[in-house]
Amino acid sequence: MSNQNLPVLYSLHNCPFAIRARIALIKAQQAVRLRSIKLNNKPQEMLNASPKGTVPVLVLSDSKQVLEQSLDIMVWALRQSDPDNLLYPEESHALQHMLSTIESFEHDFDPALNAFGCAKRYHENNMLSLRKDCEVQLALLESRLSQHSFLFGEKESLVDIALVPFLRKFARIDKQWFRDAPYPKLRIWLNNYLQSPMFSKAMEKQELWLDHREDVIFGRYSYKK
Repeated sequence: MSNQNLPVLYSLHNCPFAIRARIALIKAQQAVRLRSIKLNNKPQEMLNASPKGTVPVLVLSDSKQVLEQSLDIMVWALRQSDPDNLLYPEESHALQHMLSTIESFEHDFDPALNAFGCAKRYHENNMLSLRKDCEVQLALLESRLSQHSFLFGEKESLVDIALVPFLRKFARIDKQWFRDAPYPKLRIWLNNYLQSPMFSKAMEKQELWLDHREDVIFGRYSYKK
């Protein structure tokens, strides 16, 4: 497939939903034409494909199919190629259980995370209670990691790569607290990702697409685990 026929991914550098889509593309070794954007200056091409105006957005090669949700992009990529068996193909209902686990986590954690981040930014006096709201999910993840090496089982899965960008965002809000927090297994799990060559590839800074309208070929990487 020539580069011009590759899918187009609209992405935002630090958005957890966009990060996990990029991670899945790397894990799947699925090349795309990446277009880095800013939310206050969205390309018209992106809005034509996806009027909702949020990222990530993946426009497939025939331009007739558009994936507008990060989990849909992740599953699509890993169904093209899943060398690490992140979808647990040997287990018939594994993907359904993974998606349920991810969606349950997001439902509670994402709004709590955003509220905690805003409270820290604006020095609000309810930071402690908002952090405790986040800790409900942290405790559940710590419990999972006490039972097995990864969040879904003894080997890495879709759940791990879907959740890691949100835990990264949380850990950065109050770094000193997180270093001493009673979640040692979660901290090790997170650090293993953040220090990996794979994550470094996912977080490479790209020039904004609107500056030069030059696509970056992304996802066609090999890396040492």
